[in-house]
Amino acid sequence: MEQFYTIQGEGYNTGRAAYFIRLGGCDVGCVWCDVKESWPMDAHPRQAIPRLVAAVTEHPGRNVVITGGEPLMHNLGPLTAALHEAGCQNWIETSGAYPLSGSWDWICVSPKKFKAPLPEVLAAAHELKIIVFNKSDFAWAEQHAAMVGPTCRLYLQPEWSKSADMMPLIVEYVKSNPQWQVSLQTHKFLDIP
Repeated sequence: MEQFYTIQGEGYNTGRAAYFIRLGGCDVGCVWCDVKESWPMDAHPRQAIPRLVAAVTEHPGRNVVITGGEPLMHNLGPLTAALHEAGCQNWIETSGAYPLSGSWDWICVSPKKFKAPLPEVLAAAHELKIIVFNKSDFAWAEQHAAMVGPTCRLYLQPEWSKSADMMPLIVEYVKSNPQWQVSLQTHKFLDIP
């Protein structure tokens, strides 16, 4: 759907230079999604892998975020192999609703209530990022935290439009449950993609 070089704005790798490759196609259907134009699978032209790798390597940063839509609707093995061969670190942002494909240096799973994540994807996660839209999301976060490995980083992130209401609750929750950390969409504060 789109690609651009920017700063990772959220989660564990916040503040690091990263090249984003956003793939089209998503059937998870989050009501708060800020890239709904990514949902149709066939609305975006396919790109040749060598062309994507060439675009990435035009920049000095070698962190590549594969996101969507839901990127795991695609077979990511060939793309991630080519990126690794070019010296890149492969990071994925996924809902976890589809089987894992590809070779990953960092797996961020952000499960959604609209389509459950697969247990095997949760087990592989380096980072669990829960979007907090309402108070019930804390219990939902704990339910999914119980399904990740012991070294997985745990993040609570307010849904952007609900941030003023949810941020005080998140702060208090993290203070009482310090295994969690706060994640903010810093790219929105910085007004960058």
